[in-house]
Amino acid sequence: MLETSRGPYTVTSETFDSISAYWRDQRSPLSWDCLFVLPPWLKAWWRQFGTGLTPHLCAVRHDGEPIGIAPLVVQAACARLMGHTDVCDCLDVVVAPGRGPEFFTTLIGHLRRRGVTLLDLRVLRPDSTVLTELPHVASGLNCEVWCEPEDFTFELDLPDTWDGFLQILNPKQRHEIRRKLRRLHEAGSVNYRVVAEEEDVREQMETFLTLFALNREDKATFMTAQMTAFFRSLAAAMAQARILKLFFLELNGTLAAGVMCFDYKDTLYLYNNGYDRRFRALSVGLLSKIFSIQDSIQRGRKKYDFLKGTEAYKHRLGGKSVPLSRCRVKLR
Repeated sequence: MLETSRGPYTVTSETFDSISAYWRDQRSPLSWDCLFVLPPWLKAWWRQFGTGLTPHLCAVRHDGEPIGIAPLVVQAACARLMGHTDVCDCLDVVVAPGRGPEFFTTLIGHLRRRGVTLLDLRVLRPDSTVLTELPHVASGLNCEVWCEPEDFTFELDLPDTWDGFLQILNPKQRHEIRRKLRRLHEAGSVNYRVVAEEEDVREQMETFLTLFALNREDKATFMTAQMTAFFRSLAAAMAQARILKLFFLELNGTLAAGVMCFDYKDTLYLYNNGYDRRFRALSVGLLSKIFSIQDSIQRGRKKYDFLKGTEAYKHRLGGKSVPLSRCRVKLR
């Protein structure tokens, strides 16, 4: 590893393998709170979208021990977080609790010495380490800082029971869900299954991709050969880490809808979905999501994250909006 030393702090250049080791180390103080910067996610993204980019996976250390990791991409004199808003719903750095000020102070000094003049950090949650720590530190180092709204994500605090979830909804939505569920069961035999084992995921991911393309023309256009390769690679990596869950809704033995989710730290993240338009009248797209909420409650999860986007169903299912921001820091 290359090192740049300043007093008791060092900045080391890391690899995907080395940050994976930190992530797996249960003794490490680092807080891996953001799903979209987990090593298997970053590695899958880089494999498909990293061509022509310069990675800068750097760790800030104090007395040799890592206190934080910044997964960056450097282009010319601009550094940004690794990932892209098309496939990463929020981003952040990885920092040990209470070490934010020294992490960002050291990182800014390191980037300045490398000739980086701008940090352009996107899709940041209000509770991200970047937004809660960086602006104050950067201002104290004579940097110019701009933070502005960029998008919204929606999330739901899950109650302990299914009835508790229904009570969260307004009477109209509660009635609509019960009516849709009744119509679905009246249409035939309903089966809802979860696929999570690595070997099963590799096979069933092809089923999900087929459903995704059948859903809408814009989804079929989005799923290019490159994007398909990314989804396959991501699914395999996250299944190996025991984070991925595929949910499939079947009616009379025929596959009707599928949902791709990530189960991490007591939260289920709804990443994408698809359904067969032949079953559209039965609302199978919406009901497949509702079944995943029900499954999350049964498994004791505390939160359901609908992720980025302002689709109306998220609000109707009890989701509360969370603003996402873009933060730019001029280092010189």
